Amino acid sequence: MSPAGLGFELLARDGAARRGRLTTAHGTVETPAFMPVGTVATVKGMLPEQVAATGAEILLGNTYHLMLRPGAERIGRLGGLHRFMNWPRAILTDSGGFQVMSLARLRRLDEDGVTFKSHIDGTPHRLTPERAVEIQDLLDSNVTMVLDECTPFPAPREQAETSMQLSMRWAERCRRAFRERPGYGLFGIVQGGVYPELRRESAARLTGIGFDGYAVGGLAVGEPPETMLAVLDETVPALPQERPRYLMGVGRPQDLVESVRRGIDMFDCVLPTRSGRTGRGYTHRGEVNLKNARHRDDPRPLDPECGCPVCSGYGRAYLHHLFRAGEMLGPILLTLHNLSFYQALMARLRQAIEAGSLEAVAAGFLEDYARGDLPESPGAA
Repeated sequence: MSPAGLGFELLARDGAARRGRLTTAHGTVETPAFMPVGTVATVKGMLPEQVAATGAEILLGNTYHLMLRPGAERIGRLGGLHRFMNWPRAILTDSGGFQVMSLARLRRLDEDGVTFKSHIDGTPHRLTPERAVEIQDLLDSNVTMVLDECTPFPAPREQAETSMQLSMRWAERCRRAFRERPGYGLFGIVQGGVYPELRRESAARLTGIGFDGYAVGGLAVGEPPETMLAVLDETVPALPQERPRYLMGVGRPQDLVESVRRGIDMFDCVLPTRSGRTGRGYTHRGEVNLKNARHRDDPRPLDPECGCPVCSGYGRAYLHHLFRAGEMLGPILLTLHNLSFYQALMARLRQAIEAGSLEAVAAGFLEDYARGDLPESPGAA
């Protein structure tokens, strides 16, 4: 680890794909890595120990939501986010830039920053680049994200350029405000919508400022998957080789595989946890809706290829029953399985890169995933 900042070491390559290790003040993170989302200092329905047992080494928290409740200063007084939520490992915090887009009806944007009306009680809150960095410092986040404007989709080129330029000016202010210390770092965020020349300009501007890592933002906001991958094809080669690359908010299993192929190192998404709460499980044969009646007499595990505690101890019929009965154990078990599935997938991709077999492993996974769920059990109605 460098005297100031994060350590990042590339251990292997396979084509554009990279196998690395990120070193923080709260432990190492093997990459490619998937970060479970703990927006308000909790991965919903999970004990931190359960999340760690899936293989997760880093979680994501959110500046905007924690700023509103319980408050950054309060968390700081209580020892920081790691102690507050009993997660001793690494934490990355989103700066609130996504909420600039998603809560557009509740905010007012200007050159200096953004004013939000709280979605909880309507009270006003001001977020500037400097304040976003300060909040993340109070939270004791290992990876601080710059405040940016997440460009919506679709956006005309002129709007995307104006938005990107604002984000670049904010990135410079975040860099000046960030407090350097060992094991902590600041990531810049590439914007520019779906326009390759804007993405390349944004990447060049951020590289010139200099960050500990570089994120690709403004994707997974409604654009088709093929458009997202085309943007990555243009953007990733423009990012520094020696720094980690983070694709924000992207989390379908097939998108993780395709993005690792293109050189992305870090991911986050609410999909595995949100889907777990609504009865949707991820398997090597695609998504499965446990609420469907076809599972009510099926004793088989959700995914026979999965070694998680859920698949080794519970059958589809039981999971189906829990969701139909409205029992809280259903979302808990399915969330645990989904997080385990995601971490196992990332471990498999890391091993494949080390072995030089990523293309074969990726092709096999994508083929199996596209086949769809197992045939109906003979015992099912």
